[in-house]
Amino acid sequence: MYIDLVILIALIVIVVMFFKRFSSFVFFMAIIDILLRILTFIKNNIGLPDVSALIGKYVPSSMFGIIDKYATGTINIILKWAFVFIMCIFLSYIIKIFIHKKKI
Repeated sequence: MYIDLVILIALIVIVVMFFKRFSSFVFFMAIIDILLRILTFIKNNIGLPDVSALIGKYVPSSMFGIIDKYATGTINIILKWAFVFIMCIFLSYIIKIFIHKKKI
């Protein structure tokens, strides 16, 4: 079942077409990964078994979970390193925003 991959690719295409900036793509990838990790935390720590089962069935654990599910071998390694590179760029954007911010 490729529904999570299809949704992710469709959202990436929409973000790239709508915003047309690399930084928007980087922020989108970080937002999706953070959202998936929060949902995984909720799945693991909520007391409702139906909600946990629903999240566990339809939501991957993180972007690495999606990569592991659909890629193997060398492609898997390349995609994981590409994602780590994207997250490093995201971190640099966040640090730049934090440094240039005058007031909190």
